[in-house]
Amino acid sequence: MNAAQALQSALNPIGPQSHAIDRLWWLMLWTTTAVTVVVLAFFFIALIRSRRGASPLAEPFLTSAVSGAVTLTVLILFTLLVASIWTGRAVASSGPANPSRVVSIEVIGHQWWWEIAYDDSVPANRVTLANEIHIPAGRPIVLNVTSRDVIHSFWAPNLQAKRDLIPGYTTSIWMQADRTGVYHGQCAEFCGRQHAHMAFDVVVQEESDYERWLNAERGPAGEPQSRDEQRGRDVFMAARCSACHTIRGTDAAGLVGPDLTHFASRTALGARTRDNTGRELANWIANPHSVKPGNQMPANAFSPEDLSAVTAYLTSLR
Repeated sequence: MNAAQALQSALNPIGPQSHAIDRLWWLMLWTTTAVTVVVLAFFFIALIRSRRGASPLAEPFLTSAVSGAVTLTVLILFTLLVASIWTGRAVASSGPANPSRVVSIEVIGHQWWWEIAYDDSVPANRVTLANEIHIPAGRPIVLNVTSRDVIHSFWAPNLQAKRDLIPGYTTSIWMQADRTGVYHGQCAEFCGRQHAHMAFDVVVQEESDYERWLNAERGPAGEPQSRDEQRGRDVFMAARCSACHTIRGTDAAGLVGPDLTHFASRTALGARTRDNTGRELANWIANPHSVKPGNQMPANAFSPEDLSAVTAYLTSLR
């Protein structure tokens, strides 16, 4: 795991919006630290003078000192106010003059996972996945965010500030990443029992790698290559799985759960609750509530053979 993968922090900025937030944070930190040091210094000076029985300071000096402190306080607060307003404008900037460079992505919050859809003027080129956002480095991104159930809050600390997702309303967030890597994000608004297990990854790629990934995602699911995978697809289609999930290129067209067309290319299960491995996937399919209690996916009473086959089929969907 590289440093980018390990660190989820607003103090590791990778884009213009997050850099603006970072600068404001450091300005406030050093300013408040300096004020604290000065106040404590005067406090200890006064304490030492009182213990030594020193004569009181002259009234004109005290008046000047208090007036100076009040003036300095007003200047500091006004400076921080201006800096905060400037940062807010930078964070809410409306993107570039060339709209053809903008990557438009729809983010929908669910209890408790993220639906990610890549807009395209050609409906057949629209890509939908879950809990992973792939973006090209150096290009502006607009996220159109909303919620299907309760209030969620989208927060990618390395990239942008928090944004609440309100059911029935769609708002936009602009951001840009200037450094490749995998950066973690999460829901920052308590949204129910599994709020803490509602995370996502932002995968920042070179533009050429991003275009290859997007073109691959636009394709249908691959055909089963073994008898076990064929059996797994048959079981998947015959069971209630196909009523909730979509696998493009098959008859599965459910809209309740995540799109599974290229499921095996994702690194995690259940909004980063578990790693996406065959063993973890089998446990999830058999009893998802043992992994993430309260989620909306029901348990599946497959035989061991059918469970193994469905797992083999899903792990082949790259």
